[in-house]
Amino acid sequence: MEDLGAKVSYLALAVGTRVYDVESAPVGVVEHVLADERDDIFHGVIVAPPKPYRSHRFAHREQIADLYERGVVLSVPGAEMREPGEDTPAREVEAAGDDPVQVGLRRAWEWLSRPR
Repeated sequence: MEDLGAKVSYLALAVGTRVYDVESAPVGVVEHVLADERDDIFHGVIVAPPKPYRSHRFAHREQIADLYERGVVLSVPGAEMREPGEDTPAREVEAAGDDPVQVGLRRAWEWLSRPR
């Protein structure tokens, strides 16, 4: 893995920053940082996959080991990131209560599905 630079806050994490899993394998790039900046709550990141894969993934803050200037390092294998899509629990989160991963998946799905 390349030099990732200094550690940063989620507030300084740039779109396009590379994301690596726990084994240093590249899993994509940051598409969007999910956070409630007003209340200073970091939920996680939406990861755009490398081509030819099409499905975005969501890395919850509990799945992220460190944030750096030029990289995000996960604390889990890339395969453990969930897809915030129509066929996932992200659409059924209201029944999940306060589970933070489910709340993050719902927010990721809302961001991905809104018109741009």
